[in-house]
Amino acid sequence: MEIIIAKEKIKSLQQRHPWIFERSIKTVKGTPENGSVVRVLDEEGQAYGWASFSAHSAIRARVLSWNPQITIDAQWIHDQLSQAIKHRETMLDDKNNACRLVHGESDFFPGLIVDRYADQLVAQFLTSGSEFWKKEITDALIQISGVKNVYERSDVDVRKLEGLQPVKGVLAGSKPEKYIRILEHGLAFDVDVANGQKTGFFLDQRNNRKRIQTYTQGKRVLNAFCYSGGFTAYALQAGAEQVISIDSSADAIELGRNNMRINALADQEADWITGDVFHYLRRCRDSREQFDVIILDPPKFAPTIHQVQQAARGYKDINLLAFKLLKPGGTLFSFSCSGGVDKVLFRKILAGAAADAKVDVQILGSMEQSQDHPVGLAFPEGAYLKGLICRVI
Repeated sequence: MEIIIAKEKIKSLQQRHPWIFERSIKTVKGTPENGSVVRVLDEEGQAYGWASFSAHSAIRARVLSWNPQITIDAQWIHDQLSQAIKHRETMLDDKNNACRLVHGESDFFPGLIVDRYADQLVAQFLTSGSEFWKKEITDALIQISGVKNVYERSDVDVRKLEGLQPVKGVLAGSKPEKYIRILEHGLAFDVDVANGQKTGFFLDQRNNRKRIQTYTQGKRVLNAFCYSGGFTAYALQAGAEQVISIDSSADAIELGRNNMRINALADQEADWITGDVFHYLRRCRDSREQFDVIILDPPKFAPTIHQVQQAARGYKDINLLAFKLLKPGGTLFSFSCSGGVDKVLFRKILAGAAADAKVDVQILGSMEQSQDHPVGLAFPEGAYLKGLICRVI
C-alpha cells in the first residue's frame, strides 16, 4: 500500500514533520486498512519512509520511520520502544519511581503514550496506527521494562477522530489497586490510574513542582486547579505559611488531602476547597484577599487550533484575576497545556492581563514539560506545556 504526496505539499515532509494531512495526498494506492502501514512517496516515485494510515482522521497518515529500506514489524516496534525506555533509565531512582516512558511523535511513535507508576504501566493508544499494533506494543513494553502490569487509559474523545471508541481496562497482569503510590523527588503521591485525570498524574510538571519551593517559604499560597495536590505538597514542604488549594473535583480534593497525610504534611496550614476556580477568584477579588504566590495550572482550554480564541479569553480572565490578587512583589506561576496556544501567544495573553489589571510585571523565568516529555525538533506541536514565572512590581 502506498500514498503519493502532491508536489506542492512535499515541503513539510522534506522538513521531517510526521503529520500528513488528507489534503496533502494526491493518490492512495490500494485500500489500506485503518491503522495499517503504507509507504510514502512523492510524485516522482522517491520513497520517504513508512507511515500509519488513518482512514478517518484529517491527519491521514503519521510517519513511523524515515527509512524506506526497513520493515515495520514486531521487531521494529520492540527496537523503537526500547530506545525510548532506555533513555529514561537515569530518570528513575530511589526518590523517583514514576515517569513517562513513551511520548508519542516526539519519541517517533505517533499516538502512543506510556507512563510508568512504580510497578504499573499505563498506556494510551490515541491513533489508529498505535491501536493497530496494540498487542505487539504491549508485549514489547513488558519485555523491555520488566513491568508485568499494563493498564489502558484510551478513554479519550480524540480517538473518535480516528474512527475508534474510547476504551480502558487491563491489557496485561492484574487490575491495579485503587491507588498506586509513587515517589517524586522523595515526596509520595497516591495515583488513581484507573479513574484519575490523564493517566492518573501530571508527570510533565515534575521539575516545575520542585521549582516553586524557592518562592514559597513563609508565603501565603493559592494553588488553583490543584488536582491531587502536587504543587501544594511541595509548597508545604518548603515551609509555606498557608496553602489554599481549589479544584472542581471532590475526588481530587480528597486525594490531595490524602497525599498530604502520607507526607506528614496534613497538620500544616492547608485549606482545601471544592469549587469553580473562576468564581473563587472573583470572590477573593471582591473581598480584597491577597496572596504572596498564586499557581494557575488549568486544564486544556484549547484542545484544537479552532478553539484558540475562546481559550485565550479564558487564560486572560484567570490571569487578570490572579494579578489583582497578588501582593506587591508577589509571584504568579501561570501555565497553559493547550497545544494551540504557543509560547508567544501565551506571553501576549499574560501581558494583556497585566495591563488590564494595571500592574507592572517582570518575567523571572519560563517553564516547560519535564525531560521525560521530550520535543522532537521537527515536531513543535510536542511542546504543549508552557509556563511563566511572573513578579508583580
